[in-house]
Amino acid sequence: MEKARQEVARLYGNRLRLRVCGICIEDNKILMLSHRGIGHTDIFWCPPGGGIQFGEATHDALKREFKEETGLTIDIGDLLFVNEFMQPPLHALELFFEVKRKSGDVLLGFDPEMETDNQIIQEVRWMSFEEIKAYPAHEVHTLFKHCESLSDIYQLHGYLNESAQLLDVETIGE
Repeated sequence: MEKARQEVARLYGNRLRLRVCGICIEDNKILMLSHRGIGHTDIFWCPPGGGIQFGEATHDALKREFKEETGLTIDIGDLLFVNEFMQPPLHALELFFEVKRKSGDVLLGFDPEMETDNQIIQEVRWMSFEEIKAYPAHEVHTLFKHCESLSDIYQLHGYLNESAQLLDVETIGE
């Protein structure tokens, strides 16, 4: 696992990244990925997504990331919220969109920046809210700190950060 952590730090660490992420819910389950090399237990569940490449449109990046990581072709809906992810050496601003499966079957994808024998994506699966909440909080994305159910995700808006605070951008400056 240490090799994965070093590779994550080398590729993504000590710089600010802009990421796109998709919330895809079907049959009261959300599509999630497990990563290694993030956090101290090497288990980190989060919705699919990844970095935007220079010159790449946001929606194009999200479609590419979903195809690479899950095998799915998606339709993109509304921007739901922005999350600031900070787990040194990682720091990212994440744009979360609602997505719907257009076509394809879920399969374990890959991270093209990683070597074939050192992939960090360990598992992809549909998870119920109860399954997600059964993991320790540090092993799942912080967005779940703000929810009591999967449907609550659609009520999130504005800016979230690691300290589990939700700031509604409409109330700033009032």
